[in-house]
Amino acid sequence: MKYPLFPSTKTFRPVWLIFSLFAVGLAFAAGLHWNDDRFQTASTDAVFQGKLNNKPGAITRGNDIDFALFWNVWDTLKKEYVDSGVLTDKKLFYGALRGLVASTGDPYTVFMNPEEATDFEEDLSGTFEGIGAEIGIRNNDLIIIAPLEDMPAMKAGVRAGDRIYAIDGKTAVNLSVEEAVKKIRGAKGTTVTLTLVREKVDKPIEVAIKRDTVVVKSVKTTWNEKDKVFIIKVYNFNNDTKELFNQAVAEALTKKPAGLILDLRNNPGGYLDTAVAMASKWVNKGTIVSEQFGNGEKIDHDALGSSPLADMPTAILVNQGSASASEIVAGALKDYGKAVLIGEKTFGKGSVQILRQLEDGSVVKVTTAKWLTPKGSSIHEKGIQPDIVVERTTEDREKEKDPQYERAEKELLKKVHN
Repeated sequence: MKYPLFPSTKTFRPVWLIFSLFAVGLAFAAGLHWNDDRFQTASTDAVFQGKLNNKPGAITRGNDIDFALFWNVWDTLKKEYVDSGVLTDKKLFYGALRGLVASTGDPYTVFMNPEEATDFEEDLSGTFEGIGAEIGIRNNDLIIIAPLEDMPAMKAGVRAGDRIYAIDGKTAVNLSVEEAVKKIRGAKGTTVTLTLVREKVDKPIEVAIKRDTVVVKSVKTTWNEKDKVFIIKVYNFNNDTKELFNQAVAEALTKKPAGLILDLRNNPGGYLDTAVAMASKWVNKGTIVSEQFGNGEKIDHDALGSSPLADMPTAILVNQGSASASEIVAGALKDYGKAVLIGEKTFGKGSVQILRQLEDGSVVKVTTAKWLTPKGSSIHEKGIQPDIVVERTTEDREKEKDPQYERAEKELLKKVHN
């Protein structure tokens, strides 16, 4: 079933997504809940009208919480802060909600005001303006999860694994992903400069990136006629990925290939149901992925029962930019022995979030579970180790060499000849 991304608050029919976070806007983090209707932005004025003039003096939650303290801090800021004129009621209100959610200490549990929520929807539509790179947080550092193929960040030399030290000369230390996104995204034709710390490079690297319209590609196919190998490159798991992947599989089957390469490098994730459907092309029955909740409850997402590639010799290419939904596919096919994983250890994004839209159009995203591979392994903050480790070096990139692809092709041909 196809679910819209941004519903209203009328119903709560959940849809799961798997996301990381786009530096081109807000996006991909982990499994997400939405309900069915299209997103509607309500007037935020209704949230504030009358309520600030009717402040409760002593609302309590539990025995130790007195909300009079909240209002004391509110009034102190309004009266005493040196630039109190910039502290509108809305700014204070949303800031308080943001701080409340941030108190979890979880970088994937976030509050988005109506403007940010609208940006979120725009990004998921697949076309927007920015630099074309996904960012996330690892060990409290902002990190490039993956630059998108042929987009400004990749063309400027940004790489998966780069740590963002500064944005336009201002430190990025302690910035949330959402705060970094606001600084990085911008109008087409403008420039943003990122100061990056790269592994095995002694000094920080400054990269000037000219923003452009970012079109998120989904699926691309290539036929190696000489070696009879079919390659499916999946860039993300967006709205159209399931249909395009089905078409790619149908095209592959007409070629009767000796083997297939599924390239999930620099793929940050997307819809969970698309990941399950994709893995089901190889796995006929059994669990593709499980969600493990804090209360011990577990929900299994099973194969869909149609597996035209079940006997197809397959290699999957992964790297540190392979995250979330792409890790679900890679983890499932590895556990079932349906593919050999080649490349570098994946990112390690294995938590699930639920999205709730609030009455003013803002959104709260809360981590509710971790997902497990079919064998019960959690890859959160660990990643998936490939069966065959092959690094693609700076020199390889400069010479446009791809030893990971070459090794995948070699392994497939070895299987065929055996």
